[in-house]
Amino acid sequence: MVQADPVGDVHAGPDICVPPLLQRSAGHRSESTPHDLPTVLSVVEIIVGILLLFGGGELFVQGSVALALLLGIPQLVIGLTVVAMGTSAPELFVSLLSTIQGADDIAVGNIVGSNIFNVLVVLGISAVILPLSVNSRLIRRDVPILLAVSMAVWGMASSGRVTWQAGLALLTALVINTIWEMRTARETGGADGDGDIDASEADGGYLPAAVKLAAGLGLLVWGSQILVKGATAIALSLGVSQTLIGLTIVAAGTSMPELVTSIVAALRGKADLAIGNVVGSNLLNQLVILGGCAFISGDRGLSVDPVMISRDLPIMVATTLACLPIFWTGGVISRQEGGILIGLYGLYLIEQILPYTFPSLDGPIERFTLMALIPALVALLLWQSLSHWRGSRRTEG
Repeated sequence: MVQADPVGDVHAGPDICVPPLLQRSAGHRSESTPHDLPTVLSVVEIIVGILLLFGGGELFVQGSVALALLLGIPQLVIGLTVVAMGTSAPELFVSLLSTIQGADDIAVGNIVGSNIFNVLVVLGISAVILPLSVNSRLIRRDVPILLAVSMAVWGMASSGRVTWQAGLALLTALVINTIWEMRTARETGGADGDGDIDASEADGGYLPAAVKLAAGLGLLVWGSQILVKGATAIALSLGVSQTLIGLTIVAAGTSMPELVTSIVAALRGKADLAIGNVVGSNLLNQLVILGGCAFISGDRGLSVDPVMISRDLPIMVATTLACLPIFWTGGVISRQEGGILIGLYGLYLIEQILPYTFPSLDGPIERFTLMALIPALVALLLWQSLSHWRGSRRTEG
């Protein structure tokens, strides 16, 4: 794991071990004060960037839906493409901009961190609000696909670089999957694809639709620039890696639309929508965003932090694998299990931050992640899904 180097003179005495992050605040006041203001400004930039992304994503979806309706595009197609991409728009713009600026660690960290956040936090909070029962045929089909894509992405990144050819393969897989989803949705009467499309959104005509689309696009680009700038500045100021910032602050910020959407769906009693939002977003994050970033990176390829390959990508795959049996058997994510998912994300954050504060814990924490945290996550949810399956068999008997 990448470790922070001590900065500045620290007068801690010969027998006192001062963590590197604390050393930055232990120097002379005259030296530390100049660093405080940029850090505060960077935090403000991140908050403003997230708010702009949130508002821009909403306007972008509204304008896109209205324009698509005016052009006569079927609601089913709109639901499976435009609306599905809506909540992933912040991740898309942030990661694309980061790739263009050469900040690959933020781009990839944002994608992987968002997927982990979506499963552990978004699903967890939604389940605490409403126990999530899976009934949708599309979700049961999409989760195995999500697992296969996640494992493929892990394999693509294992060399330390995702090539533009791999990116093209992911984008091609997106086209194939979208066509398949449309055919499946038509066979089921389109119930899963157009239930949330309001035809009245096109009542204003082309001009309002175009204005919303342009405004949303502008806010997304502007918010992405501000967020990436603030995240990069914080990483430099605190002496931590851009990977850590991408996996945590940026990922959580760009996942706010998914969180809000799933919470609203849970409050309305729409469990399938809450789960489908997470599954669809995680799939698009890898096929569209990672694929697009790798493709535009050209011959240099999209670099991947070795720590992410050995730790965060396995966690991303494990969270998907753990949910597979519950979704597939039509089980339920209970409130207790939702709380456990949230708690596991808390452990994940601690695992991310502690090595920078206490470098001596780097090795033990990584071993704990690989040998305890991931197996515990998989075993817990496998056991719960088996219990739900046995209960359903008794009910049928």
